[in-house]
This record gives sequence, structure tokens and C-alpha cells, in this order.
Amino acid sequence: MNNKLGLGALTALVLSTMVGAGIFSLPQNMAAGAGPGAVMIGWLITGIGMLGLVRVFYSLSIRKPDLDGGVIAYAQAGFGSFLGFNSAWGFWLNTLLANTSYAVVVFSAIGYFTDTPDNIIFGAGNTWQAFVGATVLIWLMHYLVTRGVKEAALVNIAVTFAKLVPLCAFLGFTVLAANMDKFSFDIWAQHNSELGSVMDQVRYTMSITLWVFIGIEGAVVLSGRAKDRKSIGQATIIALLIALVLYVAVTLFAFGVMTQQELAELNNPSMALILEHIVGPWGAWIINIGLIVSVCGALLSWTVVTAEAPLVAANLNLFPKWFSKENAHGAPITALTASTLGVQAFLVMTLFSESTYLTLVNIATSSILIPYGLSAAFGLKVALANKDYSNQGLARYWDLIAGTIATTYGVWLIYAAGLDYLLLVALLYLPGLAVMLWTRRSQHESLVQHKYEWLGITCIVLMSLSALGLIFQGTLSI
Repeated sequence: MNNKLGLGALTALVLSTMVGAGIFSLPQNMAAGAGPGAVMIGWLITGIGMLGLVRVFYSLSIRKPDLDGGVIAYAQAGFGSFLGFNSAWGFWLNTLLANTSYAVVVFSAIGYFTDTPDNIIFGAGNTWQAFVGATVLIWLMHYLVTRGVKEAALVNIAVTFAKLVPLCAFLGFTVLAANMDKFSFDIWAQHNSELGSVMDQVRYTMSITLWVFIGIEGAVVLSGRAKDRKSIGQATIIALLIALVLYVAVTLFAFGVMTQQELAELNNPSMALILEHIVGPWGAWIINIGLIVSVCGALLSWTVVTAEAPLVAANLNLFPKWFSKENAHGAPITALTASTLGVQAFLVMTLFSESTYLTLVNIATSSILIPYGLSAAFGLKVALANKDYSNQGLARYWDLIAGTIATTYGVWLIYAAGLDYLLLVALLYLPGLAVMLWTRRSQHESLVQHKYEWLGITCIVLMSLSALGLIFQGTLSI
């Protein structure tokens, strides 16, 4: 099967997976809950945490070359099949929800060109017209990936370069228009008491910064399709640095064009309205077209990764074996079809939800915490064991630091996510338990293999029941 991905394809895949819809709304999203000073601290924390996580991914790709499948394989190897399964299930949920959110936001952006106050066609992406369009879009992506992962990755390289053009245009104009007096005015947002303390503002930024970095693990999930192991870590680091520079620049220069309160009041995609403020209406057209191209590219990337997640889990005996079936082009056809049907099911939800995009984003963000946290902890565990370094003391030293940073960052993210979304994610983990038990039974294994698994199962069930109770009371919404 000639389906191997090189450094360029892997880098484009990871970059396109990360740089999707989120960047186009970053200025307003950040300003809605934080001043420029807190935003800078937030990016500093996130940058350090993500660099630690990327170092863990890079090290594990070298130290554990036998572990193909990234965050899924790392969780299983480090902490057993129960946590391995839940890591796989959480990662798959994240990809399904991310794909759904992208399909929704594409038609929300198209609505900028088609909708009027008296004639709403696509609205916020949850009208019946948007549902039909999103359905066609996800099955088109399905078809592209059935032609083979390599072919889809080649299309993605072109899309990645195409979407960088409006982003670079935005940065160029905002750099020229930025005024340091506006940036430094009330830098800690103390004139706006609704934002709370600086610590509250920093915590607020965490959920947003995590969302825009989700996808950083794309290369390690596809590690089995990489031409060589070094390309995995190199692609991840290159993509991270490019994305970090883009995110920081887009956010901070926006504070030099408008004040925090002005940015917070913008509609999204706020980047379009900022450029319109600088150069006129054509600026908004450029950004909205760029958003559509960007999100379609991210959707293609996520479709590749979404199909790969259950395939990897099946190869690790965590999911039923039929997920591992591939077609003549080397595409995981059964996993891909199941994934597209999963996205279709979530799209049906959008017809009955008022806060669709934001809800999907927050649940998707919370669902990735287990895979990220377990990967970081496994990296730290490998460094502490000191069995894979062959007198490479300096490398182990850096891996210990990176593992500690990444694990601490993972714990902090769980705190920052908030209880509501953790409860909703537990509700989505509940059907996963049935899949796990079914898989074990089909493999003639014990349904519950360790005492600690009872604790995990009990926690998921109790949190799910709590979520259902709060939903019926009307205090928790989907």
C-alpha cells in the first residue's frame, strides 16, 4: 500500500487540523472575557504547555517506535486497556464533534453572503437548509478520503496554503493600523468589573486556547502512515510554532486596532469586521471567503483523523475488529463510514439546538482532556523509568521537564473546563462502556479486568446520571 505521508503532508495536515474556524473568531472570543494583559499570560501558559506536550509526542515517537496510533496507543501502553479504550473513545468523540462544528460554521459563514434580516437561509448553521448543505459536505469529504489518505492529504496541502493568504493579509493590515495607545489602555481590563480578576481572565482564555490547538496530535495519530519516525515529531513542532505565532499575532494586534470593549461587542467571525473597520467592506469578504476555505480544509483533515481513530483502536483490540477493514485505496472504509454516520447524528442535533457551535466546541474541548492528559502522564512515566534512553541523559532530563509541564497543564485544563461540560462529556462516554464490554466479550476476555475499572465505570455512570438530572431540571443544556 503506497499510502505513506512525508514531512510536508504531515505538517500541512496538523496545521490545517489546528487552524480551522477558531482563529477567525479569536479576537472577539478572547476580548469577551479578558484584557490584553491576561491574554498575553494565557498565550504564555498555553505555549509552554503545548510545547511540553509536543516534546512528549516527539520523544514517544522516538522512544516507543512500536506504538503506532499516538494518544490512543500511549494511553493503553501506559495505563492498561480500560484507560486506553476511554482515551480512544474520547479522542473519537472529539473528532466527531469537531467535524460537526466545522460543517455547521461553514454554512454560518456562507450565510454572510446569502442571508438578510428578512430572509434567513443558513442562519447560525442550524436551519434545515444548512443541515442539507452540511450533510452533502460531510459525505463529499467522506468520498475524498475513500480515495485514499495520501490523496486526501495532497488536496489538504493546497487548501492549507490557500487559507493562509487571508490570514497573512489580515496580519499585514492590522500591523500597519495598530496603535499602541489602544493596546496599552486598561491593559488588565480593570475598568470592566464584569471580567473579574486577572486570574479569572486568564482561566477564561484557557478553554479558547485549548480549542484552537486541538489537532496538534494529528501526526502521531497517523504515525503508522508516516514515511519515517522523525517526520512525526518534526511535523508536529513546525505546525505548533506556525500556529502559535499566528494565534498570538492575530489576537494581540487586534487589541491595537480596537479596545477590549469594542472587540468584545463584535459579531463573529470578528476578524472580518476588524478588517472591514480598517480597509472597508471588501476586507470582510476576504475573511469570510478565507473562513470557508479554511474550515473546509480543516474538515478534510479531521475526516482523515476521524477515520483513523477507530481503525487504530481496532488494531489495538480496543474497538471491534470490523473497524479495521480497508478498501482498495487503503482508506479505513468501515471506520470512515461509522465516523461519517456519527457526524450525521450530531448534525441532526443541530436542528434542535440554539447554541450549536459553541456547545459543540466546548464539549469537543472537554472530550480531548483524557487523551491529552494520559499521553502526557505516559511520557513522564517513560522518562522516570529510564529504560529507553541508552545513556542519553540530557534527552531524559528534557523529557522529564516536558512530561511534568504537560501533565501539570493537563490537570489545569480539567479545572479550566468547568463541571458542566465535564458532565456532558461523561454522558457521551456512557455508551462507550457498552462498546468496550461488547469488544471484550467478542474477544472472549473478562468484561471487567481490574478492580480500578469498577471505580472508573461507577464514576462515568454517576456523572452521566447527574448530567441527565440537571438536563431534566433545565439547569444544564445541550
